[in-house]
Amino acid sequence: MKAPGAAEFVPDTADLSTLQEASCRCRGCDLYQHATQTVFGEGPADASVVVVGEQPGDQEDRQGHPFVGPAGHLLDKALDEAGIDRDTVYLTNAVKHFKFVERGKRRIHKTPGRTEIVACSAWINAELALIRPRLVVCLGAVAAQAVIDPAFKVSQQRGEVVSRPDYRAIATVHPSAVLRAPDRAEAYAAFVDDLKKVRAEMGKRTTSK
Repeated sequence: MKAPGAAEFVPDTADLSTLQEASCRCRGCDLYQHATQTVFGEGPADASVVVVGEQPGDQEDRQGHPFVGPAGHLLDKALDEAGIDRDTVYLTNAVKHFKFVERGKRRIHKTPGRTEIVACSAWINAELALIRPRLVVCLGAVAAQAVIDPAFKVSQQRGEVVSRPDYRAIATVHPSAVLRAPDRAEAYAAFVDDLKKVRAEMGKRTTSK
């Protein structure tokens, strides 16, 4: 059965809390059947920067908050080193439910498919329309393909600032990729360098919002 998509569950509202509440009832794809809960975005409603990841992980699914697991802790550290205050940033994911496979007692992350990304796109589009950020930071291929372009390749366009109709966007790797890297120190340094580009881009536009 074809996924109906999230659009029919997204209310016409100018309030993020109303949007978040509605997302808890989303049945736009099959991922809700196995996930613990919807994990919506969090942060200032007037944030000038929105950071978009792929999907909630195991800890995010259990706690109901984005970026609270190991990748989130690494992101916190990298944002701090880059001079970006996490409290000023809105954090969210392209897909709002955790997709996984069970291996014994462990739940192992599984990358969302294109059908699920498209089905969930109404939520990230609604978030961006309400927040109206100047800059969107995409962490990983799924986020970049959901927000910037389905053909976007992080491996080739990492760190490149892309102009969109309503905001500018920049993509880097997901912090979980840093945790998996053979040379974690090198991968982390490159990730921080990307976030420093974000910080520089923020500085260029401090008077435009």
